[in-house]
Amino acid sequence: MLSILHGDVLEAEFSRAALLHQARRDQVAETCRAHSASSRKRRVLTPGDLKHLVVDEEHELIYCYVPKVACTNWKRVMMVLSGRGKYTDPMEIPSNEAHVPSNLRTLNQYSIADINHRLKSYLKFLFVREPFERLVSAYRNKFTLRYNTSFHKRYGTKIVRRYRKNATAEALQGGADVKFPEFAEYLVDPATRREAPLNEHWQTVYSLCHPCHIHYDLVGKYETLEEDASYVLRLAGAGDQLHFPSYAKSTRTTDQMTAAFFHNISARQQSQLYDLYKLDFLMFNYSTPSYLKVQ
Repeated sequence: MLSILHGDVLEAEFSRAALLHQARRDQVAETCRAHSASSRKRRVLTPGDLKHLVVDEEHELIYCYVPKVACTNWKRVMMVLSGRGKYTDPMEIPSNEAHVPSNLRTLNQYSIADINHRLKSYLKFLFVREPFERLVSAYRNKFTLRYNTSFHKRYGTKIVRRYRKNATAEALQGGADVKFPEFAEYLVDPATRREAPLNEHWQTVYSLCHPCHIHYDLVGKYETLEEDASYVLRLAGAGDQLHFPSYAKSTRTTDQMTAAFFHNISARQQSQLYDLYKLDFLMFNYSTPSYLKVQ
């Protein structure tokens, strides 16, 4: 009797999740329709647009990874799923291993026919996060930690050179102490996007995963990571033997922390940043933050 009840509870949860994910899909489709001029730009995707789509042939899954949205753990899980028994526990895989490109196949490595077949028939999912929380998380991770010297050199030096008056020789050479208002100015400066696409850690989800061209079956959220992850794994047929790593990082970027960073930038920068991430806010149903000076 108990197991039947347990089964009923699981089924009820499952159908509730199905309705939730349908609503999220509808929200994406509606936003794509309402902003078709800017969201589609009438262009066809090329294989180069698909390098964030990780493929698991074993379970016929495609995962679009978004940095700063539990993507290290999702890559670990994808390595377990597609590894044919090589790994059993995602947390046994060192985080740097999860980011080695050759450890996972991405959709851009397939022929056009194989790409189209997989986009049509595989289960496609992505995970999203409140856009400004993700942005502050990227800033904290890449510009406030001493060990991220490659980011300091590649981006920090350029940001200091362009946006800091009377920068010291040390700051110009090392780029290790970029302030959040300087980072914000770099992002909203039209010259930045003219030079090159934004780095994946602060690029919009809509530009990384192309949700107006690729119809994702599931949109998971960082805010409901455990429930959404277990739903994905159940649908993939892996829910019994594999659980998404649960973690409560004490250093995690929170809404309060994000608000504090945004209080340090001008109303103009806030407004321009909102414009930059607007489609992510609308598409994934995140409300405009109450701390913004421009409503």
